[in-house]
Amino acid sequence: MTPIATLVLAFGMSVDAFAAAIGKGAALHRPRWSEALRTGLIFGAVETLTPVLGWALGLAAASYVDAVDHWLAFVILGAVGGRMVIGALRTPRPVEERPQRHSLWLLLATAFGTSIDAAAVGVTLAFIGADIARTALAIGAATFLMATTGMLIGRYLGVRLGRVAEGLGGMGLILLGAKILAEHTLLG
Repeated sequence: MTPIATLVLAFGMSVDAFAAAIGKGAALHRPRWSEALRTGLIFGAVETLTPVLGWALGLAAASYVDAVDHWLAFVILGAVGGRMVIGALRTPRPVEERPQRHSLWLLLATAFGTSIDAAAVGVTLAFIGADIARTALAIGAATFLMATTGMLIGRYLGVRLGRVAEGLGGMGLILLGAKILAEHTLLG
């Protein structure tokens, strides 16, 4: 793969994390830079590892990964997105009662849900003989930048449109999961 193709792939893989991070930032009470960086690191690390796992599985048993990846993405993204939508529909908390940070488990679940497609890309990378280390690091770095930026944008939106942004972010995750499922079951 050319460096430009790797860059396009890296930022394409990070768009999901960007959208999820906007919703996460909106749900918090003015998240600090440290929380944005923490979110970016978690999303970036998970997004770095999943294509490597997909690549390894692609080398070993591509047909098995391809058979379930869309269902995993659908369930995880649907659950996380549903939780965000329900949170947006609840009576809003006063600003001073919003949490200062998300739990590690919630961030990991969201990061994993948004990175299932990167595992599928990893399978493809195994088939074309791509440099998995360089590609995975590029994907992780792009995701770190996009998720950190998304949290900070969500911070701004959280002051004005927090619940709406969180609800839209949740709907986006649900739709993304449904899209992945439809592409693999109805269209594929």
